[in-house]
Amino acid sequence: MWQSLPEFGTGVLYAVLVAAAYTFALALASGAGRPRLLQAARLGAYGTVSLVGLSVLVLAYAFVSHDFRISYVAHYSDRTMTTPYLIAALWGGQDGSLLWWLFLTSTFTGICTRWLARKYLELQPYILATLMSIVAFFAILMLFAANPFATTVGGAPLDGQGLNYQLRNFYMIIHPPSLYVGFTASAVPFAFAVAALVTGRLDNEWIVASRKWMLFAWLFLSIGNALGMLWAYEELGWGGYWAWDPVENAAFLPWLTASAYVHSIMIQERRGMLKVWNVFLICATFFLTIFGTFLTRSGLIASVHSFAQSGIGIFFVWYMGLVIAVCTALIIYRLPMLRSEGSFESALSREAAFVLNNWGLVSVTVFITVATVWPRISEWLLDQKSTLGPTFYNAWIPPIALVVFALMGTAPLLGWRKTSPELFAKSFRWPVGAALVMTVAHFVLGPRIGFPAFVTLDPIYPGALGAGLAWFGGKLPVVTVALCAFNVTVVVQEFWRGVAARQKHGGESVLASCFNLVSKSRRRYGGYVVHVGIILMFLGFTGRAWGVDKELSMQPGDSTTIEEYKVTYVGPRMEVDQEKRMVFADLDIERNGKPVGRLSPAKFIYKASPDQPSTEVARHVSVKNDLYVIIGMVNPQTRTSSFQMHINPLVSFIWMGVGILILGALISMWPDVSLEEQGAFGYVRAGAAVATSVMFALLLALGPSLAYGRAGPRPDARADAVEAATVTPPTIAPASE
Repeated sequence: MWQSLPEFGTGVLYAVLVAAAYTFALALASGAGRPRLLQAARLGAYGTVSLVGLSVLVLAYAFVSHDFRISYVAHYSDRTMTTPYLIAALWGGQDGSLLWWLFLTSTFTGICTRWLARKYLELQPYILATLMSIVAFFAILMLFAANPFATTVGGAPLDGQGLNYQLRNFYMIIHPPSLYVGFTASAVPFAFAVAALVTGRLDNEWIVASRKWMLFAWLFLSIGNALGMLWAYEELGWGGYWAWDPVENAAFLPWLTASAYVHSIMIQERRGMLKVWNVFLICATFFLTIFGTFLTRSGLIASVHSFAQSGIGIFFVWYMGLVIAVCTALIIYRLPMLRSEGSFESALSREAAFVLNNWGLVSVTVFITVATVWPRISEWLLDQKSTLGPTFYNAWIPPIALVVFALMGTAPLLGWRKTSPELFAKSFRWPVGAALVMTVAHFVLGPRIGFPAFVTLDPIYPGALGAGLAWFGGKLPVVTVALCAFNVTVVVQEFWRGVAARQKHGGESVLASCFNLVSKSRRRYGGYVVHVGIILMFLGFTGRAWGVDKELSMQPGDSTTIEEYKVTYVGPRMEVDQEKRMVFADLDIERNGKPVGRLSPAKFIYKASPDQPSTEVARHVSVKNDLYVIIGMVNPQTRTSSFQMHINPLVSFIWMGVGILILGALISMWPDVSLEEQGAFGYVRAGAAVATSVMFALLLALGPSLAYGRAGPRPDARADAVEAATVTPPTIAPASE
């Protein structure tokens, strides 16, 4: 069998397609009046999952055994790669990433099948049928357009080409799987929505069943996007973490619609409203995961992250058309059953704030979608090429985002149905006061610490429009800081009111009251914790407004200053290992007159691709800012080096915010019962949530130093080891949020 491993792997994919089709047919038959076939469909789902798992194991074995007969293995690995990177190469290219997508989808299918057991028996057949249709689509895609087991033309080479060196990064080992988990997990709530529409069981039953699945998908979409920002920040070497690249946008879009859903679903549960809207959001989230995959792999839009252009785009076009047609037909068919049971009674109500929040999130989604595909729209309709860069997004997105940010804090202060004038004044008094105090403090203290309330921006358009956007954008830092204070006060106030209420009716301590308050309403207070994480992230994003960029050339012994840092160039040096030359430039750093260490930005010149050197960033990280240094070119005769230096304020708040967001999401997904009722296991789970968030924060901080295969400077390296190692400076993209 192993002598024909490629054929065996392809045969397993054919078996996956047959098993998925068989299970699909059984599931539909059981839903059409033959309920005894449901158990057979469940067993078929388990069998399909097992076959997909076998196909992944076969490809993993091909990588670790260096079976270069398989073209995908030959293209994305070589004999020098360590085992972690050989495993990561599974999703390093197009064909393998589609198999990994299929594996995760089937894994969630198996988990969902096991979790359903004897619950939701009327929905189960159509849930299984929907999930099997997704599995079948990806199996067809790989068999006829992107087979990861296809053989190398002309026979197996002696060695492979190896994984792209920019992908040999710690975060790329965990970033794609995290993002794919978020993408594929959204298939489960989509399947519940389709099943509810088909059966007409459109009460809250399917909402309750699918709610935590969507929250789980949203959590991993958040983690995946955060890890992607970290990879870009560390590896791409342009000074930032988000450049509004089409593939970044594609990963962000389903996060926006999922965020809208987890808020609007509360209105349906409490008031029986927005049923059509919630079904639309679930379908849109799943559709956007497919659309994002299409953008990444079709070659429609050029991107630094995208896979090689191929012919699989047409498969995605037909599948997206099918998803739209089926969802639209089912929603129209069930419109009479999707009528709202309630109505909006006041503009000053929590329902109205949630709806405005949803409109804001969906507006951002539509705006980013259109802007992402605008180059093709412009080419097709206007017969001219056009691109929209980071400066365009940074001019238009922040105002809309800040409206959503303000509504995030406003909604909890409003009552359901309507808010009385007395409650309105009482609820908003402290948050508005905190925002005003922070605004005044920002004007007074901000310039002293390097964070002025207003900044000056260059217009991106000529004339009044450009001047107006630049003027308005320059005022946004103080607005954001004020809204951060407003939102933090809202969260503190909500916790304080809940704890105070428990204190009146019992003899609990403040700490016990806080624990039990959260335990009794995990979803609500976990959501508030998520809001704290988002507040910190907004503050971190705002830091870019105060960033400082500097480009210069230095000779050994030269010094320069950038903000509170003094940078002294010690000199270049070179190290060599089996796969690359490493040209380092040592810089001694002082901050506020005190030495804080040495930074060594570098260029890695790999033997396999000497014309594509890798930029290795050096950073000095503090709570206030990051000193981010990139080496451009080293002259081997004069030892002169060119550098790009960036001061990136408040970046650490982004990573802290992500950790807190994870903690809040974990709290929200757990049962709404007290720790006492759960016993010792409840305290273990609570500790696990905190430990998970702490570990994630440590992962963000220590990940680069744990990266596999990364070479660092040795103290005993000799500066005179530098040889002829001239490299070209990298292309620096505009700094962005």
